Amino acid sequence: MRNESLTVVSAFDIEQTHVYDQQLRERIYQSRERHAQLILENAWRTAEEAADGPLSRAHGQVAFGHPVPTLVDAAQNARVLVVGSRGLHTLDRLRLGSTSTAVLHHARCPVAVIHDEAILDNHAPILLGVDGSPTSEKATAIAFDEASHRKVALIAVHAWHMPDFFEPAFDLQATENQEKQTLAERLAGWQERYPDVKVDRRVVCDYPAPYLTAESTQSQLVVVGSHGRGGFAGMLLGSVSSTVAQATRVPVIVARQP
Repeated sequence: MRNESLTVVSAFDIEQTHVYDQQLRERIYQSRERHAQLILENAWRTAEEAADGPLSRAHGQVAFGHPVPTLVDAAQNARVLVVGSRGLHTLDRLRLGSTSTAVLHHARCPVAVIHDEAILDNHAPILLGVDGSPTSEKATAIAFDEASHRKVALIAVHAWHMPDFFEPAFDLQATENQEKQTLAERLAGWQERYPDVKVDRRVVCDYPAPYLTAESTQSQLVVVGSHGRGGFAGMLLGSVSSTVAQATRVPVIVARQP
């Protein structure tokens, strides 16, 4: 879609191999290296099929090291890091895989999580979650850019929920107006920058993660922000981002501030 370069990485390690015989360790290393190479070759064929031809701006590499820091380091200057959703173990198939989860928490660039079950409608809109904080600015930029490239509409959602305890003088209408103003401020300038993108603004009284998950069934991509800045000393991923990446079946991009 963008004619950008692609790097395909297959990482392997032998950290969990408690073998002290050096020759045996070497054979294990060589076996896992061959397995990683086969995975890379298979991924390369998949990429060529998706591109409908040879990959002229692509590079493949087999890397020795734990997958999470290897991928995080490899993607330091990437526009987006793309990972699958399922792990290799039986229990991982019921939830987001351990590698994907860790990459979401530590990557310094936006991370796209692709779910195997997704049946995509290329005419469906992009779904954007806006929480009113500066961290959603990067998500907004990505969502508008994706909608423009795909030539589809954008649904911008700002979800808020009633406080558990509030004063009798609580003004519901004033609160709703304030939340609408929050969304308008976060979208200010972006519609002028992308006049080709039709925007459906939604301010809803609901918890954001369940609402975005439900609405994702009618979308081709969900974009949400993260309150963490990445890196292994960074903050944890926000609960909304983590839940949406876990629960939706369509691709999700979790955006971090650079």
